[in-house]
Amino acid sequence: GIILNQLFFLKIFLDAGSSHTAMYIYKWPADKQNGTGVVTQHTECHPKGGGISSYAGQQREAGRSLQSCLDQATRDIPRARHHLTPVYLGATAGMRLLNISSPVQSAQVLKEVGRTIQSYPFNYQGAAILSGQEEGAYGWVTVNYLLENFIKYGFVGHWLSPGRQTVGALDFGGASTQITFVTKDEVEDKRDRMNLRLYGHDYSLYTHSFLCYGRDQVFKRLLAHLVTGQGHTGKMSHPCFPAGYNVTMKVGTLFDSPCTVGLTPSSGYNPQAALSVEGSGDYDHCLGNMTEIFSFHSCPFSQCSFDKVFQPNVSGSFMAFSAFFYIHQFLQTTTGILVATPAQLEEAARAVCNMSINEMLVLAPDQEPRLQDFCAASVFTKVLFTRGYGFDEISFPRISFQKKAGDTSVGWALGYMLSLSSLLPGESVGLRKALKPGAWAALLFLFALLLTTALMYVSLQACRGKKKGSSDIAS
Repeated sequence: GIILNQLFFLKIFLDAGSSHTAMYIYKWPADKQNGTGVVTQHTECHPKGGGISSYAGQQREAGRSLQSCLDQATRDIPRARHHLTPVYLGATAGMRLLNISSPVQSAQVLKEVGRTIQSYPFNYQGAAILSGQEEGAYGWVTVNYLLENFIKYGFVGHWLSPGRQTVGALDFGGASTQITFVTKDEVEDKRDRMNLRLYGHDYSLYTHSFLCYGRDQVFKRLLAHLVTGQGHTGKMSHPCFPAGYNVTMKVGTLFDSPCTVGLTPSSGYNPQAALSVEGSGDYDHCLGNMTEIFSFHSCPFSQCSFDKVFQPNVSGSFMAFSAFFYIHQFLQTTTGILVATPAQLEEAARAVCNMSINEMLVLAPDQEPRLQDFCAASVFTKVLFTRGYGFDEISFPRISFQKKAGDTSVGWALGYMLSLSSLLPGESVGLRKALKPGAWAALLFLFALLLTTALMYVSLQACRGKKKGSSDIAS
């Protein structure tokens, strides 16, 4: 375990995503007032297996899936601190979907997960399913907290309000995707508006979570769309899968989600029938089909992103994390393209989609289990960012793709934990306003002026002293 002295508070947080669970242990100084100690990530753990929602109908396995990480927590945290350490679990879009399709199974999974956590010596604080709006807002809080956009510890030992612009958050999970940013524009749909007061500052946020637009659900919806277009028997061609790749699956697995159940064929459909899918690696056809899973048609507001959802124009800088980071990294490493503009994103996506599975294997052997998905993921990112959210040649370069800020993973978990722990005060706590560069320059100028005046005064007095001494001698 890692040695920790008594000067730190600790909290365990379980981020129960749709495709996997992650455990984070956070720490912050115990000698600081609430709301002033900088929270940092102590350790993290990623258990094997799927997200807890994937264990619907076999709830005990959901609890067991967390044991390896909870065992690690007992080693990482000193035994004397176990009973003092709170544990939280927050579940996101995977459990939101399960709660739609089977509220009973959703409750059973949460109950079993709680039972497992309570068998450990920590202080269990309960499990909750976050709304999409909460997930988006907490991701934004995490990003800006880690970038020190709310508060900053000054070199003179005081907390400073840096007066910096905040950064928008773009999150891409397994079952949903979120966009959150500060806007001065009117948010026409009040469901997408959130007002936060942090450290004495008011923030007016636009935040929307698109359920069924997470990575795994997008792939499933795309396949279901292709199957309904080509027929659901025997073989089908997939333009977003690389040439040379093929897979066989049961047709029923495509329509077992609330995101695809509406596409279930009405006649001649056998969910047990085998379907052979062959990749054709065709960028243009992939783009055409991917665009069709979005709806860009009608908009009940002055402007929309897609699916009749209001969105103001994007403004400021953004951080894209979670799966967006891995897609961007894969495009850069396999194509050598910087991917800093919409044109470069299209060029890189086209290059990846036109690669065969063998060409991909040579360029990225470490990604072998996921190689077939990168063309679809890249094309989805292109459609979402440029046509959906409206990023263009000016705003797209202001997106930074990141996995971590310092040693802390970027995601909604830290923001959620901070708000649960009252570590994000609404009002300033011993806060000093940081000076802007212009103010610093003015202060330095005044200081130099005062120093010069003082030196001139001292010199003048010295001269007068000399003159007085000379006249005294003369007399």
